[in-house]
Amino acid sequence: MRVETLSCGPVTRQATGQLVVSTRGPGFTAITGPVQRFVAESGIASGVATLLCRHTSASLTVQENADPDVRTDLAAALDRLAPRNGRYLHDSEGPDDMPAHIRTMLTGVTLSLPVVGGRLALGTWQDLYLVEHRDRPHRREIVVNLVGE
Repeated sequence: MRVETLSCGPVTRQATGQLVVSTRGPGFTAITGPVQRFVAESGIASGVATLLCRHTSASLTVQENADPDVRTDLAAALDRLAPRNGRYLHDSEGPDDMPAHIRTMLTGVTLSLPVVGGRLALGTWQDLYLVEHRDRPHRREIVVNLVGE
């Protein structure tokens, strides 16, 4: 394999931080505000933001922020795809554990978003969400890494 390094312009900078989100149990927690503040405080005007949820039973998504019925319907769809009352071998942490792992695999733990003009380039109706898949409250860690200029 051959690796090439290309220079595309001004000096590239990087900023890394961690966001801790307390959840109240299953559902969607909006995290756009704190991530947007981190981007603004970094001074990076143009680049890429990468987010990683450091858990295997919670995930990240970009979804509609206008109608809460969207999030309700998404949660119901995940319940159908990975029911809590399924017959799973892995149940040492409770009946919600294995379905949470399946839901995380389906929805993902990383997001990569452009930064334009010092802001996340989200659409009008989009927000970032942490999706809690377990039945009880948790403290979830999200690493945010910015690369740009």
